[in-house]
Amino acid sequence: MSKDYLVVVKDNKIIEASYTLSLSEQRVLLACISQIDSKSTLQPDNKFHVMASEIVDLMGLDSSNAYRDMKMAVERLYNRTIKIDGEDGEMRWIYRKEYVKNEGKITLYFSPEIIPYLSQLSDKFTAYKLKYVTQFKSSYSIRLYEILVQWASAGEREVKVDWLRKIFQVEDKYKAIKDFKKYIVEPSLADINEHSNIWVEYGQRKSGRTVTHFQFKFGLKNQPKPRQQLTDADIEREARPGETRAAVIARLTGNSVAKDAKPGETFDQALQRKKELADVKRKLR
Repeated sequence: MSKDYLVVVKDNKIIEASYTLSLSEQRVLLACISQIDSKSTLQPDNKFHVMASEIVDLMGLDSSNAYRDMKMAVERLYNRTIKIDGEDGEMRWIYRKEYVKNEGKITLYFSPEIIPYLSQLSDKFTAYKLKYVTQFKSSYSIRLYEILVQWASAGEREVKVDWLRKIFQVEDKYKAIKDFKKYIVEPSLADINEHSNIWVEYGQRKSGRTVTHFQFKFGLKNQPKPRQQLTDADIEREARPGETRAAVIARLTGNSVAKDAKPGETFDQALQRKKELADVKRKLR
């Protein structure tokens, strides 16, 4: 099982569902989900095998007691439930488990109720490579990563603080916003920025003095970050004595094109002029 080729695919309703899983439980579950062909029909009697050695290799873990730790995670996972928003009741992730100790192997069967959210997915689903989350140190990091890549094409997402607390099932923990950010949001962002394929930044929106929303901006690490959009008020406020408009834009955005702008020339005009000049030079070669 090579993590370079394993892909996790989930219905978006699973991404935004309310549930609690430990990091160990998440690892076992994702290792199984990544084996599913999301376009095929999954049956309740389909079994998924996970080897302790594979978990060690996938996650870069210590091999000592790997089978014991994996078995303990499965025992907890067997009793875990998940609640889909807008649907009555809760359902279990798995309904059957088998152990083969002498092989260091565990076999899991997904519950019939959860199967439609993992197979025959035609739209409104999220997919990502398993390797992008294998080094995370928190289950919340995985959840937040999934919430962001669900909106990968937009590159930004605003979520309600109360909604995030609800789906993470921490409504009774970290009630002070500073604690929620310190123990859940910021460590998760640190994990994502260090280990995944995306970068992410965040801000917050208030209603009065209360933080009500988190605002996330993100993108692929191998692509440049979007150019900062500056208003006239931003430029006027940040300008240093004697500094031209172009110089302010260049300093604040780090963009070399702005440095070459002529007096009174906008960024887009300078960019277009440089492109045209480059085209002329190419034709003269």
